[in-house]
Amino acid sequence: MVSSSSSSSSFSPAFMAAATAAAALVWASVLIGQCFAGDPFAFFDWNVEYDTASPLGVPQQVITINKQFPGPVMNITTNWNVVVNVLNSLDESLLITWDGIQHRKNSWQDGVLGTNCPIPPGWNWTYQFQVKDQIGSFFYFPSLKFQRAAGGFGGITVNNRAVIPVPFNLPDGDITLFIGDWYTRNHTDLRKTLDDGKSLGMPDGVLMNGKGPYRYNNTLVAAGIDYETINVQPGKTYRIRVHNVGVATSLNFRIQSHNMLLAETEGSYTWQQNYTNLDIHVGQSYSILVTMDQNASTDYYIVASARFVNESLWTRVTGVAILHYSNSKGKASGPLPDPPNDFYDKSFSMNQAKSIRMNTSTGAARPNPQGSFRYGSINVTQFYLLRNMPPVVINGKRRTTLNGISYTSPGTPLRLADQFEEKGVYTLDFPTMPPTSGAPRIGSSVINGTYKGFMEIVFQNNDTIVQSYHMDGYAFFVVGMGFGEWTTASRGDYNKWDGVSRCTTQVFPGAWTAVLVSLDNVGIWNIRAENLDTWYLGQEVYVKVVNPESATKTELPPPDNILYCGLLKDKQKAQTPHGTNSSSSASIVFVRGKLLILMLLFAVLAVIP
Repeated sequence: MVSSSSSSSSFSPAFMAAATAAAALVWASVLIGQCFAGDPFAFFDWNVEYDTASPLGVPQQVITINKQFPGPVMNITTNWNVVVNVLNSLDESLLITWDGIQHRKNSWQDGVLGTNCPIPPGWNWTYQFQVKDQIGSFFYFPSLKFQRAAGGFGGITVNNRAVIPVPFNLPDGDITLFIGDWYTRNHTDLRKTLDDGKSLGMPDGVLMNGKGPYRYNNTLVAAGIDYETINVQPGKTYRIRVHNVGVATSLNFRIQSHNMLLAETEGSYTWQQNYTNLDIHVGQSYSILVTMDQNASTDYYIVASARFVNESLWTRVTGVAILHYSNSKGKASGPLPDPPNDFYDKSFSMNQAKSIRMNTSTGAARPNPQGSFRYGSINVTQFYLLRNMPPVVINGKRRTTLNGISYTSPGTPLRLADQFEEKGVYTLDFPTMPPTSGAPRIGSSVINGTYKGFMEIVFQNNDTIVQSYHMDGYAFFVVGMGFGEWTTASRGDYNKWDGVSRCTTQVFPGAWTAVLVSLDNVGIWNIRAENLDTWYLGQEVYVKVVNPESATKTELPPPDNILYCGLLKDKQKAQTPHGTNSSSSASIVFVRGKLLILMLLFAVLAVIP
């Protein structure tokens, strides 16, 4: 939280320091009561606000965190408790969601409308969660009102504990790279375009770490655009974490003349394979190891270009950064490295996706091998086939659907309605199969998941573009994908041993993807299209997972700072909107549980005269 300037205070500096420490003591005491006191804490203080930037040469409104675009990378470790105080300095409501963080027993912190009331403009709210039994590369972003199209996203790096080895030599550096399609129109204008029943059209470009393309072509790229440069040392190996945080475009990623050794995706270590290029779909994250083994006669291109589009029309939708060796003798020049031979070749991309498999012999967050779960031998207890279609008109509005239902968020979050026994907020009747008749409809229908059940979900994409699907609260095993309509015979081609465990999977147009998930995390969890346009228009659903044994504590209670809205709005206490300190920055404190209270107590005693 941003404090007032000390120049307006009549209290002594010692008194103010004591008061600040005391406030922190109270805050920490509350947090420790709700988190896990034996594990370290990491604190972040964020101011989310608008700023003006020109990543593609056109001034526009972007969303920053502590004046950073993209936002700061959260560098944490397995089992740490994370506390993020978010001040909403936007002119509209805000929620932050944590893509891939499972929030064990704690859907209260998920940051989507099914679990949380939005943070009003001028208010702050503190997220508190633990990265329990997780490692890997993830990202956060604002989940409301198409805001991710304006920024507000950043990385989450969850490191292995020191006692758990990683399945490769320690890299010489760790680099986070955000790629994504980008529009020069404000997110509010994009939102209005969708509300008016129109499509967004072709993006204006691709950003890499919030910057436009290097001027590799004087005709296609305007002069004066700031571009990203990654500085490296010859002979060194770097871990590069690449996140597609764009609106709706699948991107092909490649580094000129360098192999990319795939090592991890969204919390799972993979069998290590070299790729010269890698398709990264919206919402997906990958870790690659790159060795700087080329001569340094010039810099090298890093490229992210649009996939499955008309190349001649979409040439501008290409991001270009620079890989700069410390002993480089010149700037990069000439043509970009080639993408896959056929921009429309989805078979190549599907085969590449199938080649990404889980390393079953190594541990991840725990020392036992990733393959010890043996998901292929577990009986499926629930089955859902979720089919999306091209957008349709429902009640005069252009909408997207899953199984004929276009989801609309009720005014009261689903989990909050359950907690206070508010009836009629949603229905627990989402169909297990697409309907064979009847018109599509708008509704708040929820999947009734069985606690400790094993669910098979088939995503059937009958649209004409790639869809990415994400599930909060879980990682699922991607066991199969194929073209055409899924049938029960398709199970014969499932990978029942080393299918990669992740939280976001691509589904090609006219094709299906099958996943398996163990429903061991109590809460209400979002399944959504990561494509912002189809998600915004209704392509999502929630899964409710309840432990019928109420005496067993498998879910944390609602946090003390919970926000109320909808049917429960009268419970909300007013919070006075307040200004911000534009010079604020993220702060991280690494301490251990109860030790924090002692440290702060000593700080209070030290400054009181």
